[in-house]
Amino acid sequence: MSAPLYIALLHYPVYNRNGEVVVTSVANFDIHDVARCARTYGVKAYYIINPVESQRYLAQRIMAHWQSGPGAEYNKSRKEAFSIVRFADSLEDTCGAIEAVEGKAPELMITDAKKWSDNTSYQEARELLSDEEQPYLLLFGTGWGLTKEIIERADYKLSPILGQDEYNHLSVRSALAIILDRLIGVDR
Repeated sequence: MSAPLYIALLHYPVYNRNGEVVVTSVANFDIHDVARCARTYGVKAYYIINPVESQRYLAQRIMAHWQSGPGAEYNKSRKEAFSIVRFADSLEDTCGAIEAVEGKAPELMITDAKKWSDNTSYQEARELLSDEEQPYLLLFGTGWGLTKEIIERADYKLSPILGQDEYNHLSVRSALAIILDRLIGVDR
């Protein structure tokens, strides 16, 4: 992989189980596990997108324990993983922050548990990521998935992760790890 790759976990707008657009809460495990996975795979930054100030504050307090509190000495690898975590109020703010760093807007890759007629295969996505000039934002949804408007906005819709049968409800942390490995993992 040569392209600047960013990831984001979107908490709004997403659906709840009833198909309503909601804001989801930041989960402690998502902060830790996604940051560690992103750092392992060389992602430039991991954005937590949540418009609720108290949710961002909570996440920052959790991170402070591992960055400058007692956890900083206890687990230095966690501190390093948190060095790439960023916060944003919206997807637009996230794209703007990436554009400010990269000099051009990121192309948006989304993930979804559903198949779409225009899905991008992982092989095609790996080829896209070989372009050193184009930044990409790989967007993951929380709750019951990204809204239709976000999906339609995407430049690329990655093929869903499929198991052995119809059951398809991975945690976002599991899906993220599988997808990053498919896109930029190295066989040794």
